[in-house]
Amino acid sequence: MIGRRRVGKTFLVQTVYAQHVVFEIAGGQHASNREQLQQLSIALNLFAKPSLPIPIPQNWLEAFHLLILYLEKLPAGPKPVIFFDELPWLASKKSGFLNASSFFWNSWAVKNQVVVVICGSAASWMIQKVVQNKGGLYNRITKRIHLQAFTLRETAFYLQQRGMNLNRSQVTLLYMAMGGIPHYLKEIQKGESVAQSIDRICFEQDGILRDEFKQLYTSLFDQAESHIAVVRALSTKWSGLTRAELIQQTGISNGGGLTKILEELSYSGFINEYSPFGRIKRERVYRLTDEYSLFYLKFIASLEKEGTGIWQSFEKTPAYHAWSGYAFESICLKHLASIKKALGILGVFSTSSSFYHKGAEGMAGCQIDLLIDRDDQIINLCEIKWTSTDFIITKSYAAELRQKMALFKHYSATKKQVYLTLISTYGVVKNENSTGLVDNELRLDHLFEE
Repeated sequence: MIGRRRVGKTFLVQTVYAQHVVFEIAGGQHASNREQLQQLSIALNLFAKPSLPIPIPQNWLEAFHLLILYLEKLPAGPKPVIFFDELPWLASKKSGFLNASSFFWNSWAVKNQVVVVICGSAASWMIQKVVQNKGGLYNRITKRIHLQAFTLRETAFYLQQRGMNLNRSQVTLLYMAMGGIPHYLKEIQKGESVAQSIDRICFEQDGILRDEFKQLYTSLFDQAESHIAVVRALSTKWSGLTRAELIQQTGISNGGGLTKILEELSYSGFINEYSPFGRIKRERVYRLTDEYSLFYLKFIASLEKEGTGIWQSFEKTPAYHAWSGYAFESICLKHLASIKKALGILGVFSTSSSFYHKGAEGMAGCQIDLLIDRDDQIINLCEIKWTSTDFIITKSYAAELRQKMALFKHYSATKKQVYLTLISTYGVVKNENSTGLVDNELRLDHLFEE
């Protein structure tokens, strides 16, 4: 099982296999191989309860032999489950863990109806070392689970189960700051406003998200400074950065090192890679899509010395409006299936992208949040707006939208029909400016649909 830190992997395994786990061990970050083997010895003694203590094995091959001896003495019953948590920490470089586990699986476990569950937060490591393993673990995976953060709908349901009946805009505000991460969301208390919850969890001295940022990245990546540098750079530009722009801003040299960093951040769910409409692959854009990382870099990191109650004073500031607009746009990109369902195009093949053109020959530039390019000869040009009330299209904004559509058609040279699709919090006020302009109108409610 793969999934970012705090997403609930361990909880899921322990809940599903509660009655069947006969052995469990979790890797320790920065622990030596000797310390990991000592932890295995302690765990074996706790599970087996032998008359004489099980000694600390000298290596992982010996450790798995001791595990086999314990498992062979178990009474007959349902398939026993063995759980290795945080595998990347257990299988550190030169530890010998992966080779020994391959021997254990191929020579004994597969013949004895044993279920082996492995988890890791370092998604890239899990894919490269386990999923794509060319040695003894090749093609041995029965089921691969990439545990994702909650969607908006799942977040609302989770909070309801905890006795909090927040409306959808309040749930979305929480999501903007924390994402759909269960470990963060469980800190929300019944009876608090969203602003109070964010203040307490993110800005108070003992709030769990006040200093989670560095721990989050150092727990996943060996050279976390470079990963953090990329994330910081991406937080400075809402529309994202190209590879060339990242190199310029971070100072990281072009080549395999940067490719690996970007892959690891993408696998772990912190960034997404997008192909701008009509552009070639090397011009792809990278965007920071982890809600907590963005919120931390925009507010927590710079305001940590301001004290409590600070967040409640920010709703009227330009910084808040810029952040909330981008955060809502990012959420929409994560809920594309819900958007396509609302448009009635789930059965139509389509690709999603953004569009940017600097302008030329005295013509204005053009930037579009989201384009849905459909095989039925339609392009949905999506404008995304987060507001606290119904959205009003003014005369000047209507003119801006018409110009944007005209510029897109000109620069893209598309022959397809272009529909203007407006996604907002509560919908659009019907007036003379919206009539005949907006082809599709979606609201926040649509994002909560499966």
